[in-house]
Amino acid sequence: MASNHEYSKVESDVLIIGAGGAGLRAAIEASENKKSVVIVSKSILGKAHTVMAEGGMAASLGNVDKQDSWKVHFADTYIEGVYINNWKMVEIFSKEAADRVYELERFGALFDRTADGKILQRAFGAHTYRRLCHVGDKTGLELIRTLEDKVLHTDTRILDEVVVTKIVTEDGKVKGAIGFSMREGRFYVFQCKALIIATGGLGRLFKVTSNSWESTGDGLAIAFRAGAELRDMEMVQFHPTGMVWPPSVRGLLVTEGVRGEGGILLNKEGERFMLRYSPKKKELDARDVVARCIYREITEGRGTEHGAVYLDITHKGYKFIMDKLPSMYNQFKDFAGVDISKEKMEVAPTVHYHMGGIKVEPETEATNVSGLFAAGEAACGLHGANRLGGNSLTDLLVFGRRAGLGASHYSDSARMGTIDEKEINDEIERIEAFTSKKNPTNPYELIEQLRQAMSSKVGIVRNEKDLNDALAVINQIKGKLDKIGVAGGVRFNPGLIACLELQNMIQNAELLVRAAIERKESRGAHTRSDYPGTNDEFLKNIVFRLENGQIKMNMEPVMKPPKELQEILLEGEKTNA
Repeated sequence: MASNHEYSKVESDVLIIGAGGAGLRAAIEASENKKSVVIVSKSILGKAHTVMAEGGMAASLGNVDKQDSWKVHFADTYIEGVYINNWKMVEIFSKEAADRVYELERFGALFDRTADGKILQRAFGAHTYRRLCHVGDKTGLELIRTLEDKVLHTDTRILDEVVVTKIVTEDGKVKGAIGFSMREGRFYVFQCKALIIATGGLGRLFKVTSNSWESTGDGLAIAFRAGAELRDMEMVQFHPTGMVWPPSVRGLLVTEGVRGEGGILLNKEGERFMLRYSPKKKELDARDVVARCIYREITEGRGTEHGAVYLDITHKGYKFIMDKLPSMYNQFKDFAGVDISKEKMEVAPTVHYHMGGIKVEPETEATNVSGLFAAGEAACGLHGANRLGGNSLTDLLVFGRRAGLGASHYSDSARMGTIDEKEINDEIERIEAFTSKKNPTNPYELIEQLRQAMSSKVGIVRNEKDLNDALAVINQIKGKLDKIGVAGGVRFNPGLIACLELQNMIQNAELLVRAAIERKESRGAHTRSDYPGTNDEFLKNIVFRLENGQIKMNMEPVMKPPKELQEILLEGEKTNA
């Protein structure tokens, strides 16, 4: 069948969707393995959510605290994940993190230094030792800059401002993907041997979030529709400190580096309240702990007039702040008119990271769909129920590399997929249909309803009634999806993007809420006021898959680590007690 539509065809051994840290590191590895690589990005190159990870990347280099080791990093990561992590991923990660940091340095990253010239490491919440390798408070930006430069010196082809709408499979194997260029208004058909999802998280499901506009969980939704399994969808991390005032910047991240460098939290009465909740770890307890403490201070009436608490680093002085936290200084000065060397910051929790995502094999990052891989925040398993600060950037490097390697090895014996014309026509017509409806429903109104419901009903503290109310809103919006549409064409039409994003957001929101209802306990970032304790019956991962258009949910028991790793965990539990 001949195509009724114009489109450009692009072939590659490895197709990577997403140009953040994981996607770029995967591209480097695939290129070094002599594979042809195409990167497709919804945003523009260099503008990835990775840049919002400001405080550092965790690795047990032992440059500041010589006692640190991969074993301690393993225990910290697994314990803070509240034992539903994939133990093999945690082992690989903690063993390889240092190598990836030193490799990034060889690629050209410029880290802050100790007096004797080694990579400097700072303290971060719930890490036993100081292990956050950093570049002031713009570490994510440096990581992206370095990897981007490296990728640009390969033969990798990069297509940015391209929205991928469908992963195409046949007999359980990936053939490629279909999408369109916002810039050109042109459709693209990507044929490949292997495909890597590196599209980041879903934080934009919520009204108050540190996530940038791209983070609508597109990769999760298109992978799920292609047959991939999704896991731990209920596990959403609220970063303790997001900006609160003015409203235009509400949710913008205030790096944990502020607390790592000595910042303290105060309520409106001037009390350093973390001494009451966590006298040992104080402001540097795990993120879920600190976020819940701040939430409680605010809800019990000890917050500021803007519904926040204070974060104070004025005692460190202007020079120290400009040396260690220049981006934070400028962020508050420019957006809030606050000089953080003289005035306290107002902060409150903000949705920051999704521990759930696409289920992958630890060694290769392969999914249950042949030829489909995932890495970074889009993948699941490393962080369990709660992520340690600083583990995300190293995650991108460790598993971005492994995804690139896994996809390369797979493509050695795979055949190039061929996407038939009917499938291409059907998808193009589905997308174009959004622009030709009479009296369409505005997608932005429904997105606003969804985000409002998710923020008010599926927040830091959850309960059965609120979760069911959120599910009711999701189902109402689902019933209106066939009516959404916008005027205009495909080129530079943000309304069309909103239509497509809404479909992905609704899919992800439904799975997230259904998992949150099912997990009748409190574990890590998932807190239930009606089930306040942690229950060993839920030492399981909730896994979703699509069968014949129907959502199927499984509770899979967590695999216990082998004996030698259990002994490491026992030591870690004693230290963390």
